[in-house]
Amino acid sequence: MKREHQVTGHIAAIVTCLIWGTTFVSTKVLLQDFGPVDLLFSRFLLGYFTLWLMRPKKLRTEKGQEIIFVGAGLCGVCLYYLFENIALTYTQASNVSVIVSTAPLFVTIMAHFFLKEEKLQKYFFFGFVCAIAGIILLSFGGGENVSINLIGDLLCVAGSFVWGAYSILIKKISGFGYNVIQTTRRVFFYGLMFMIPILIGSGAKFHSSAYTKPLNLANLLYLGIGACAVCFVTWNYAVKMLGAIKTSAYIYAIPVITIVVSVIILHEKVTPFMLGGTALTVLGLVISEKK
Repeated sequence: MKREHQVTGHIAAIVTCLIWGTTFVSTKVLLQDFGPVDLLFSRFLLGYFTLWLMRPKKLRTEKGQEIIFVGAGLCGVCLYYLFENIALTYTQASNVSVIVSTAPLFVTIMAHFFLKEEKLQKYFFFGFVCAIAGIILLSFGGGENVSINLIGDLLCVAGSFVWGAYSILIKKISGFGYNVIQTTRRVFFYGLMFMIPILIGSGAKFHSSAYTKPLNLANLLYLGIGACAVCFVTWNYAVKMLGAIKTSAYIYAIPVITIVVSVIILHEKVTPFMLGGTALTVLGLVISEKK
């Protein structure tokens, strides 16, 4: 693979995580007026139509490929974000961002068994231990300010698992050779289809007043267009260029970004635990990239 392609893959992963690291706060704000399921459906529906505008061409797949798109839509769009949104109603946004950052462990294990070109490297495990140590400092270094809820935390772990499955499926999809925007849109389509029975079963209601509030509208546009449409394309591109394991290592940076944003926007106090945790997490990311 050409070096410039790898560079653009790293840039795509960095940009994606910079945005995803801020989405937990936006989601937490929106959950004051939206339910977890109707918020999920709204943001991905917006993302789906955005992708149509970006590339209004129909994707034609070969026999046997469609089931991979179905699985990716179920895991990466429907289940992962459903678990995340529900978890945010039980526990703090910072806890959610920290726990879902364990996703690279599941990605690595699944890639080892299902992707022949993805091999486990010893440095990945060293980096994983280092990053998790940093994440623990970030999560539990706040003393009485940290709230742990078992249901919310278990939902986060479940989310990490299905994201691992999504990463493997996206790597397989990238091998089909289709346009990334079109494949991402197809994944969104199936994710939305899986959400419909959940919407009906949960009795979700769409209140127009929730959509007309300026703050809600701004956050919804940010999540739908930025975090969904744009970031899923850039993330899937990164997986195509770098592989599932190497790209997943950038997930370690998400809780660090969340901490930085909370300090800048919410003026939260910087503690030694936060500084140490940030340093360890970034170091873990660097170590994980070594061959």
